[in-house]
Amino acid sequence: MFLTISKIVSAIMAIVGTTFIIPLSVALVYKETQAYMPFLIPMLSSWILFTFIFVLGRKKKIKLTAKSSFVVVALAWIVASLFGAIPLYASGAIKSITDAVFESFSGFTTTGSTILTEVESLPRSINLWRCQTHWLGGMGIVALTVALLPILGVGGFQLIKAETTGPEKGKLTPKIATTAKVLWFIYIALTVTEAILLRIFGMDTVDAISHAFSTLGTGGLSTRNASIGSYNSSAIDIIVTTFMFLGGINFSMYYYLFTKKTEDIRNNSELKVYISIVFIACLSITLLELNHYGSFFKSLRFSSFNAISIMSTTGFSTDDFTTWCPASQVIIFILFLIGGCSGSTSGGVKVIRWVILSKQLHNEIQRMLHPQGIFTIRINKRAGRKDVVFNVAAFFFVWGIIILALTFFACCFGLDIFTSFTGALSMVGNIGPGFGSLGPSCNFSFLAAPVKWVYCIAMLAGRLEFFTIIVFLSPAFWKK
Repeated sequence: MFLTISKIVSAIMAIVGTTFIIPLSVALVYKETQAYMPFLIPMLSSWILFTFIFVLGRKKKIKLTAKSSFVVVALAWIVASLFGAIPLYASGAIKSITDAVFESFSGFTTTGSTILTEVESLPRSINLWRCQTHWLGGMGIVALTVALLPILGVGGFQLIKAETTGPEKGKLTPKIATTAKVLWFIYIALTVTEAILLRIFGMDTVDAISHAFSTLGTGGLSTRNASIGSYNSSAIDIIVTTFMFLGGINFSMYYYLFTKKTEDIRNNSELKVYISIVFIACLSITLLELNHYGSFFKSLRFSSFNAISIMSTTGFSTDDFTTWCPASQVIIFILFLIGGCSGSTSGGVKVIRWVILSKQLHNEIQRMLHPQGIFTIRINKRAGRKDVVFNVAAFFFVWGIIILALTFFACCFGLDIFTSFTGALSMVGNIGPGFGSLGPSCNFSFLAAPVKWVYCIAMLAGRLEFFTIIVFLSPAFWKK
């Protein structure tokens, strides 16, 4: 088991290390000498480690059990996030190890909370790497490994299940490696499309790629201090808004679209609710903020951008929503609690869980009215399994406990209760900004070191939706 786990985790390190080629190339172009070795040495080291472990265990086949899958996924994300912090710290861009680790965890988990107060002075290669961590973590580093290393075979599905978001996991194609390749192909195509559009409408090449990485990964780290708002471009706002919205949709829908399975798209309960929530939220805030912005289209531009940014858990900003009227802030707060779709790059509770709970509530009311009746929830116009309801109930119980624990912990280090509570929602939901002193115009640099480390665990737990991390940390799990 140890050798199997080592082979897969070292392969993930090698793949992440290989992606250092992108920011290293930028460093070479812009002659950012301080970034050469921080990218080159870890990259070469990851290749050497992978080669050594692969040669050592070349005669042993990779066999994954349910137990080892949890270990692999948890370790993969921890190791990748720690590994990703090396260039940030070694280049001198971030002076503290704690801050470098926080920034890397925030990147890979697509949270987008930053400890940096001045990002425009950083080497362009470092800023690109910060955004690139979103892109790698958005679709999933384990999914990327499964796509590139089909030698994982059947065990690959166990890994994908432990990493994929949402209460139900499935395959689009008979082979999980093929499924992973299809999803990554769609992901790359959307990213390239957005990068080209951003380049056409005013961003330079590096910024366009960086923001495309952050947008499709629904992360929100930016190369600008004022985020997307610094460009003051309605065209860029529209492009980013559109792709944030697309990033919040289950990527299976794009596969169905390309394979002309339109019936599956029309019947998808989560997609319909997601679109409805976005439409209602954007229109409501637009109308509420008419006086603030002075015209309908300006209000629509800023309201839609920031509402979809929170709903998709991207965390980009073009304005500080804490300056909006209280009613608009309530809508934003509600979006904090919802999140994007399952199977997307978004964080949050996920729309499908709220759909399942609402349908179960309807069934309970019907059962009270008709005690002898038999009722079941219907998802995507098909009868849903009862165990899915149990899974959602367990998720919300764990979610609530973790939110309360994080709120209490942050309060112990001097944060006010509202800032602590919204900060906990942001960390666990991988959203980025919170309210109060953690609002969109603020950053996380002032937090005490213990809070930052605990927030790293919270971000990871939120990205893997609790159960993988809980199982991994459970003493009973490690008993034979």
